[in-house]
Amino acid sequence: MSAMPHPSDHESESDSKPLLTHGDEPSASHEFHNPVYDSDYRYSYTDENLKYYPSGPNQSETKLDDPFTPKPEAYIQPQEYTRQTRYEDMDIAEESFTIPAGKSGQMMNARPNIFQRYFGLYPLAQRIEDKKRGVGIQRYPIAAWALSAVMLGILIDELVTNQKAQRTPFSFKPVVNPMLGPSSSALIELGARFPPCMKNVTDFPITTAVPCLNNTDNPATQLCSLEDICGFGGFHNEVPDQWFRFITPIFLHAGLIHFLLNMLAQMTVSAQVEREMGTIAFLILYLAAGIFGNVLGGNFSLVGSPSVGASGAIFGTVAVAWVDLFAHWRYTYQPGKKLVFMIIELVIGVAIGFIPYVDNFAHLGGLLMGLLVGMALYPIISPFTRHRTIVIALRLIAVPLAIVLFVVLLRNFYTSDPYAACSWCRYLSCIPSSSNNHCKGTGFASGSI
Repeated sequence: MSAMPHPSDHESESDSKPLLTHGDEPSASHEFHNPVYDSDYRYSYTDENLKYYPSGPNQSETKLDDPFTPKPEAYIQPQEYTRQTRYEDMDIAEESFTIPAGKSGQMMNARPNIFQRYFGLYPLAQRIEDKKRGVGIQRYPIAAWALSAVMLGILIDELVTNQKAQRTPFSFKPVVNPMLGPSSSALIELGARFPPCMKNVTDFPITTAVPCLNNTDNPATQLCSLEDICGFGGFHNEVPDQWFRFITPIFLHAGLIHFLLNMLAQMTVSAQVEREMGTIAFLILYLAAGIFGNVLGGNFSLVGSPSVGASGAIFGTVAVAWVDLFAHWRYTYQPGKKLVFMIIELVIGVAIGFIPYVDNFAHLGGLLMGLLVGMALYPIISPFTRHRTIVIALRLIAVPLAIVLFVVLLRNFYTSDPYAACSWCRYLSCIPSSSNNHCKGTGFASGSI
């Protein structure tokens, strides 16, 4: 058996055994050899400059069709890469900094549990990757879905109540409800925020006669007592005491249009906030923002104007989106562009607050409380010690400040005249017109309730 020829031998035999060039046809006398695998030509194309190959040239002798050739492993889809996150991958931001040494950790093979995800007890690199991909604490916004279903059921009950009283689900007499919903009398009976049902109001005493639920005349021809309109079994010792009207308006809506607008925001912004916070923290945020919005509105809105809607609670979740943007600016895709859109959304929301039965103070109060609760409960990624120190300090400030605001405004609502502190505040939620006495007095008109 002959030995493999050395490259120097190949040079001496090049004249006797010419290579086939491109375009040449093999002759009958020429024995064809594969130039890749033939041993005579295996070293024909070596790189003589060995400084590019410190350990010498490396030639592969494995054929492409060799059944023993290792095949590439099949791509395994990451566990978290679900339909929900596929479109979110398009918005992944480029990492603009280096993770501090010793803090990146190892990527976990198993999905961290909800406790680890909420408190950030898993590697920083994986937390950052989850944030960029839109992977939150949980996959499904259970509370947002459940709240929306409950509110839909309550809206149907509102329309049925108005149908029974006025023979139409939508109020057109004595005034038209622009939101395509029931009359304000029906909203009050079902739990709208209406200060005369909650406390003694000097300008709206308990003896005031108001239009009955079935009244369609303007001016009203069928009058009922305030206690009858407030419903829920009347007052204890003939003193308005329905404090729960700080809570019930969250689940009521002025009409079909109002409901659709709120649900559009709730099923997008609020649902994403729940995914990132978890259901328990989300419910605390939602109720705190909604209740505080009604407390603020009860202090400064016109006392004779009923108010309903989940807008305050939804604005609280919008505030958390702001907390998320500024806390995770470097992880957000095009944060400046996102900020512009969020400002536009905020302006539109405030503009809607001037529509009848909708209260801007509920919006602003929900936004303020959402900022405080969001700062206290929202999981924030802190890659540096300084950033973590600032976040902890803000959390410690947010909790007592939220409690103080609740206590002060509740005390002010029940013990003093809110208008004395801010006589012009009513214009933040009221456009002067003849129907509301140009935002003066109680805002109550016998034909509009």
